[in-house]
Amino acid sequence: MAATCTALSFPVINMEKLKTEEKPKAMEVIRDACENWGFFELLNHGISHELMDEVERLTKAHYTNCREPKFQEFAARTLEAGEKGADVKDVDWESTFFLRHLPASNIADLPDLDDHYSKRSLGALLSVGLEYSCEAVTDRAFRVAPCRQVMKQFASEIQKLSEKLLELLCENLGLEKGYLKQAFAGSNGPTFGTKVSAYPPCPRPDLVDGLRAHTDAGGIILLFQDDQVSGLQLLKDGEWVEVPPIRHAIVVNIGDQLEVITNGRYKSVMHRVLTRPDGNRMSIASFYNPGADAVIFPAPELVAGEEERAEAAYPRFVFEDYMNLYVQHKFEAKEPRFEAMKSAIATA
Repeated sequence: MAATCTALSFPVINMEKLKTEEKPKAMEVIRDACENWGFFELLNHGISHELMDEVERLTKAHYTNCREPKFQEFAARTLEAGEKGADVKDVDWESTFFLRHLPASNIADLPDLDDHYSKRSLGALLSVGLEYSCEAVTDRAFRVAPCRQVMKQFASEIQKLSEKLLELLCENLGLEKGYLKQAFAGSNGPTFGTKVSAYPPCPRPDLVDGLRAHTDAGGIILLFQDDQVSGLQLLKDGEWVEVPPIRHAIVVNIGDQLEVITNGRYKSVMHRVLTRPDGNRMSIASFYNPGADAVIFPAPELVAGEEERAEAAYPRFVFEDYMNLYVQHKFEAKEPRFEAMKSAIATA
């Protein structure tokens, strides 16, 4: 499969058009994107540019001050092994950490978010409309709160956008309002978290990928990516297509669970991140997933008749069970995972 840098007519949706007479056309772009691309980008999505700029500044500073030294140790070991002939294709050239938001947040527990923040953050916080306690200015807690508050605010905005998108997808699919959100709910609401990644320069892009090709296990993924450094590609019709960096856009992709719920109408597609010899690519991917005990199955309205329902192309399973399988086979095709879930149910 050859790589290409051609963006083709990559689907981009201006969400302002959903409020105008152009809504049918915008909804058609969403439908085509979900069915044929598995990815699209959103403009005018309602998240303030000032907040996004502050998240980007804090994230990049956090990598430089807290994570870069450890990554450089990993990079040196990986390059040395690769140049000696070892196969390093089973590692990813990335530095990451994870933030959990739902059902319980871990932001307060991460120890190094405050290591490098200064009073500059206060002006940025006020400029994006975030409340901040005056008492915090006088002590070390000042340096803790700005970053955590910014990330909490950003997560809240992404969650709202995710749920708005789920409603648009319900409308597009002809499902009743709230169907997808309820399908994700389980007994304790959805699972929602963010993977914060840096993809530093790699002097040997031929040796290692930034992130190996995979589909995403969950529901709907919203990505705030670097607009200066490219690298994200998706597989379409046997060709690798670049996801074009657009300033202040949010990239959306379909996860395995939405493919199942839509009975294959929407597609979860393979994607990867390439390494580059220059530029440090930022990636902030938020995953709005089903709750651990949510039971996932094709929506009956999207399965034609009783016979088809009896012979559904996709299995019925508990999301946590699927995740337990996924972590062992993430960098493999999704179809064997679906078949394995079918077999597990058949023999239960």
